[in-house]
Amino acid sequence: MRVDLFDFDLPEENIALRPAEPRDSARLLLVKADASGFEDSTVRNLADFLRPGDALVFNDTKVIPAQLEGFREREGVNAQISATLHMRAGPDRWKAFLRPAKRIKQGERIDFGHGNNACLLGSLQATVTEKGDAGEALLVFDFSGADLDQAIAAVGHIPLPPYIASKRADDIRDREDYQTVFAREEGAVAAPTAGLHFTPELLDNLKRRGIEEHFVTLHVGAGTFLPVKAEDTADHKMHAEIGTVDQTTAEALNAVRARGGRIVSVGTTSLRLLESATDEHGVIKPWSGPTDIFITPGYNFRAVDMLMTNFHLPRSTLFMLVSAFSGFERMHAAYDYAVKNHYRFYSYGDASLLWRSAS
Repeated sequence: MRVDLFDFDLPEENIALRPAEPRDSARLLLVKADASGFEDSTVRNLADFLRPGDALVFNDTKVIPAQLEGFREREGVNAQISATLHMRAGPDRWKAFLRPAKRIKQGERIDFGHGNNACLLGSLQATVTEKGDAGEALLVFDFSGADLDQAIAAVGHIPLPPYIASKRADDIRDREDYQTVFAREEGAVAAPTAGLHFTPELLDNLKRRGIEEHFVTLHVGAGTFLPVKAEDTADHKMHAEIGTVDQTTAEALNAVRARGGRIVSVGTTSLRLLESATDEHGVIKPWSGPTDIFITPGYNFRAVDMLMTNFHLPRSTLFMLVSAFSGFERMHAAYDYAVKNHYRFYSYGDASLLWRSAS
């Protein structure tokens, strides 16, 4: 499909720069499978639209401060270099997007943090061992394992999405705001943002109403921020992300479906992982490894019945995904309604609850 078919007008004032407080006070737009109008609610009322025996599936990945600022020195001249880590490739190495990529050559060193000492809490050095397309590179660090994790935590910043970062710098609030309350598996460089709306009180209420909760892990990469530059969706390549669905979770979710319950994915990351782990018969299998699944209209969903997700940007792969889930025309109408009714978009914005289209 042509990428421009997924374009729409989004005023800048609709892009949220901070999350709702408290988290579950965010607005929730209901987009049901029929062609009726749309309903307005709040995330706090989520249980009212689910049934006992339904299962919410959360992504429990934990965001690391993966935005690194540094410099490379060449013949006595320094050049500022920004690196956004997006996938771990080994104990001492990460794939990253460099900016500006043209200023760095393969084999050169980048000094992140402050100072030139090989001090764990003061500076962090890496060698650029490979360079790829679109500014991607492989960085091999001087530290490894837990020491590297500690160094990144000391010098790194939360990698806010470009539409937020262009308007303000990250701050201490983002270390908490850009993390779900159930985050536990470190490795993401972007938050599974639908999960940001949940509070312990909301989770308790859902349990009391007989709604199950299950967790999968997909380490969201910085590729989620990249624009689609191709003119046709067939020419766009997704960056792979590492995910895990354990056997206990797979068996529990298959049991939910078998007894007539619905699988409700909290976020597009959980959905993409579940769809990757599901066979052609609709059976969810244990899964561990990379997925680069790209979901566009015409995709046959096998695992997920409902999707809770934030509002996404024009021409993005995520708007393509929700258009596949609930219908191309239906989602264009829903987003037109959301813009006109001042819903807040993107990572810190409001949420929608989508029913899967029968077609």
